[in-house]
Amino acid sequence: MSEFLSSRYKTLSPYTPGEQPHGMKYIKLNTNESPFPPSKKAVMAAAEAAEGLQLYSDPECALLTEKMAKTLGLNRDQVLMTNGSDEILNFAFMAFCDDRNGAAFADVTYGFYPVFAAINSVPYTEIPLKKDFTLCAEDYCGIHKTIFIANPNAPTGIALPTCEIEKILRSNPDNVVVVDEAYVDFGGESCIPLIKKYRNLLVTQTFSKSRSMAGARLGLGAGCPELIEDLRRMKYSTNPYNVNSMTMAAGIGTLSDPEYTEKNCRIIEENREYTAKKLREMGFEVCPSKTNFLFVRHGKIAGEKLYRELKARGILVRHFGLERIREYNRVTIGTKDQMERFFEATESILKEPV
Repeated sequence: MSEFLSSRYKTLSPYTPGEQPHGMKYIKLNTNESPFPPSKKAVMAAAEAAEGLQLYSDPECALLTEKMAKTLGLNRDQVLMTNGSDEILNFAFMAFCDDRNGAAFADVTYGFYPVFAAINSVPYTEIPLKKDFTLCAEDYCGIHKTIFIANPNAPTGIALPTCEIEKILRSNPDNVVVVDEAYVDFGGESCIPLIKKYRNLLVTQTFSKSRSMAGARLGLGAGCPELIEDLRRMKYSTNPYNVNSMTMAAGIGTLSDPEYTEKNCRIIEENREYTAKKLREMGFEVCPSKTNFLFVRHGKIAGEKLYRELKARGILVRHFGLERIREYNRVTIGTKDQMERFFEATESILKEPV
């Protein structure tokens, strides 16, 4: 830290991303990436767009926005495309949070929320999940704060029914409720249809998980036109050319191949259920999941020890240092072959003397 850093940020705790190893070849089950490559239509479109990189990208993302809106059953002025869903989440903290209302989110959820709050000088409240990691909607009713809900939640994988989200929306009419749907395509229930009913609802989604585009950085926000215009003000005040030309083209290509995305999601769901069954047979406690990962713990081995033992065997999973979940690991669902290798490694670890 230099002496020039603003005092506002000297106590900032940055987000810690999952390991992206160089050198040794690992089976990566730690960052919830898709085990499948992007659609060939996306790859071809990106390659073609590369020939025009001497020009700035379209700040309006016009063609992609039109395609995305049609996919979601919305109008173009109800959608804003961004550099990953992290950007739209940050815009939401910038646009809808201040000293008057602040923000609220779960104590166990996406780790970027407190970082976005801190960097934007937003006071926030962490609301504890129940003992089983489910979210109690009543805890969020009438709290007069901008609310952020990851649904399905990360890192637990647990989904909240949209009827419960509606309770929160109805009880906070003067505050924005942000529903982060990064993992909704793996069996969750989307709040997109509720946008026509609630002006205070903002839904965010990403192309990083179900659409196999984590490396391209593409996300979106969807809401009523007035909310989207507020977020556009944030975008044009920070980075008008936020989505690059190749990513835009790849996004359009991906949306033009929904069958490929759907097929991959169903394979991952099947592998998830198979993995959950196998892990329970090994003695693991497995949280119910509607995502492309499982949140698990074993009574006979510490969470961090299991993480380190798996890493030593060439398999990466995600361990969190947060006190409440330190005995858990988050395991991304990969291909059948990847999961079989994970099972073999895990079984060998559990057979070792404690």
